[in-house]
Amino acid sequence: MDISKQIEIIKRGAAEIISEDELRKKLEQSIKAGRPLKIKAGFDPTAPDLHLGHTVLLRKLRQFQDLGHEVYFLIGDFTGQIGDPSGRSETRKQLSKAEVAKNAETYKKQVSKILDTSKLRIVFNSKWFEKMSIADMLKLTTHATVSQMLARDDFKKRYTKGENISILEFIYPLMQGYDSVELEADVELGGTDQIFNLLVGREFQKDFNQAQQVVLTMPLLEGTDGVQKMSKSYGNYIGINEPAKEMFGKVMSISDELMLKYYELLTDEDLNSVRNMHPKEAKVNLAKIIITQYHSAQAAEKEAEEFSRVFSQKETPVDMPVFKTDGKKTVLDILTESKLAASGNEVRRLIKQGAVSFNNVKVEKDDFVPSEPGILKAGSRRFLKVL
Repeated sequence: MDISKQIEIIKRGAAEIISEDELRKKLEQSIKAGRPLKIKAGFDPTAPDLHLGHTVLLRKLRQFQDLGHEVYFLIGDFTGQIGDPSGRSETRKQLSKAEVAKNAETYKKQVSKILDTSKLRIVFNSKWFEKMSIADMLKLTTHATVSQMLARDDFKKRYTKGENISILEFIYPLMQGYDSVELEADVELGGTDQIFNLLVGREFQKDFNQAQQVVLTMPLLEGTDGVQKMSKSYGNYIGINEPAKEMFGKVMSISDELMLKYYELLTDEDLNSVRNMHPKEAKVNLAKIIITQYHSAQAAEKEAEEFSRVFSQKETPVDMPVFKTDGKKTVLDILTESKLAASGNEVRRLIKQGAVSFNNVKVEKDDFVPSEPGILKAGSRRFLKVL
């Protein structure tokens, strides 16, 4: 494929490329030498499940694969024990080596839903970092200064507010930068909150007399709350391993304004066609596309029909979880123990919003005790059969 067409595909949905001229030159060299570019993206396995926010990068990696380039899926099993401070207002909780290893194993399985694993290079940065002595590790710190670190936006904000920043967090971007040296990466991908770390990689390669990588950033995908970036820690995520019913309901809960961004970053649909659709029709179509990608077309059709029956025709679901009570448990107890709500605070918030009902009667207090069998509803799409 000619270079202009490749760049057109690579730029779709991208936030920034540093720089496009360098990318063009690398593509020219790739064609001339008959050598695919090395494309790097790092993922710290700090949680066991990937969500749609992660797939924004994964889909771009797949495009590079389809263009004939070599994708390196770097699992930060070593750096994951530190935790990436990008976008954080506080120090991350450190994970044990066992926790990181367990999460990393699930990542390998999940990425096969998007990437061509037969062509994928999966690498772990413990391969080189565990061989380093303390002296070797300390040498990495000579490639950056404290003033450079404090110029970083999230560090600057925390420092100005007098919030804690550990020295360990300063080390993280240096280690991510050194990953690029080890892989001799031509291009590195990351979210817009990763720009500092990605640029550190360029500087490290320069210091180690390597050609500097091109940096490509992708927009951060807001979660179902429409405010924070999608994250398991914020509870606003849509996991790619979640049941089809849960995924469908979560997609339908996003705002009409956010829907177009989901189309742009998560699908290959023509955006002008989407703009001409009725918002409800467009959102159902989006949910079906996503369910088809991670489950099947049959599951997508089933959930679309069920959603229409329950929410458009105001009926209850055919299948719903069952909770057996002794007649003493409150609504708060039932919703939290059944995991229909994540916490007591969420139950209280839903009740305050008038979003909890039992047998179609609004529940006013969290200490309400159901005295008969019935249907408990929380929000617009969570149902529980109470026996």
